[in-house]
Amino acid sequence: MAGRYRSPLTWNDVTPRSLYLNRRQIMAGSGALLGAGLIGNRAQAQDLEPNTWEEITNYNNFYEFGTGKDDPARNAHMMTTQPWSIQIDGLVDNPGTYSFAEIMDGMTVEERIYRLRCVEAWSMVVPWNGFELADLLERVGVQAGARYVAFETLNRPEEMPGLRFPVLEWPYREGLRLDEAMHPLTILATGLYGEPMPNQNGAPIRLVVPWKYGFKSIKSIVRITLTEEQPPASWNMAQPREYGFYSNVNPNVDHPRWSQATERRIGGGLFATRQDTLMFNGYEDEVAGLYEGMDLAEFF
Repeated sequence: MAGRYRSPLTWNDVTPRSLYLNRRQIMAGSGALLGAGLIGNRAQAQDLEPNTWEEITNYNNFYEFGTGKDDPARNAHMMTTQPWSIQIDGLVDNPGTYSFAEIMDGMTVEERIYRLRCVEAWSMVVPWNGFELADLLERVGVQAGARYVAFETLNRPEEMPGLRFPVLEWPYREGLRLDEAMHPLTILATGLYGEPMPNQNGAPIRLVVPWKYGFKSIKSIVRITLTEEQPPASWNMAQPREYGFYSNVNPNVDHPRWSQATERRIGGGLFATRQDTLMFNGYEDEVAGLYEGMDLAEFF
């Protein structure tokens, strides 16, 4: 497996959760990840403004709790996250239903400070805590025929009021190609700012794929399936012309209804200057090789 990812972003790019933790306490567990990064100057070229805990936890897309940006923060407290388990099946050597504790047992949890770019052309910088998805897949044993990894979100209407409305075909589903899933940048996040993942951000465990638009990073995962065929993905099923299966951040391929060339940083204020969007959200040096020879306008 490729070596561990080292983030180019530092705590200078993220506002500490001052009311709860001080910066020294947070950094104590961060290890070498905040050292010299693998990402080159291109990814560091933009002047990153800080994001607060309040911004990260109060501006969300989690339609299972409503379509407004503040709906998840108001409604997600209804979701029960203990106990929690994930069904892992398909083309794996050790299928089964694993408790959250079993999944976390022995995992190396790291700080990963990543850019988050929404398909709606807004962005944040988020300090995740999590582990590489590849570590879990290697533990359960990926069989030779597997080419894709499929994911499903919790589907519990009594706790998730947005499920009462047919915004999408529930449960929410997403998928990655196996090499994308095994890439060192791809993590399963279990917290942010050194604390357990808030419900509205995808508690207790969610996917984070930082070079893709945010909707690919599925929240509150209850099932992971290894498959030979490309799995269904909710937004791609609903509007395939607007939301491709890959959905890599690409400033050269516009959404049918808006440009993707620039983005609005959350926290920048109403009159903040929009900034240029980076190819693959600034992670081009790490991931471009995954798509060598592909037409990224056709396979968007």
